[in-house]
Amino acid sequence: QVQLVESGGGLVQPGGSLRLSCAASGFSLDRYTIGWFRQAPGKSREGVSCISRSGYTTYYTDSVKGRFTISRDNAKNTVYLQMNSLKPEDTAVYFCASRYLGGSVCPDDGMDYWGKGTLVTVSS
Repeated sequence: QVQLVESGGGLVQPGGSLRLSCAASGFSLDRYTIGWFRQAPGKSREGVSCISRSGYTTYYTDSVKGRFTISRDNAKNTVYLQMNSLKPEDTAVYFCASRYLGGSVCPDDGMDYWGKGTLVTVSS
């Protein structure tokens, strides 16, 4: 069964850190560009970060640049999102998604598989 499973979400205080994981099963991630997206309550989904198949090219939305780092371990079939200096406005459900033989972009309407998401809550 092909699926992506996110983990690592939770409740954290402002300024804290979390590391999200996106584990693939049923297929090999090394042929896929991977993106992280998030959806806050009452808002539309937005792209957060994207990583190319090799891992050499990455993208970050402006609001997370310098705070979030995306990485991948193709041997473990897993992609990570390290989130530091978290802010209340980072509160959202975070999703990972894959795009077969994608380049270095992760269009919301162009992803093949989606995980079910993991909730990140930043609050004191």
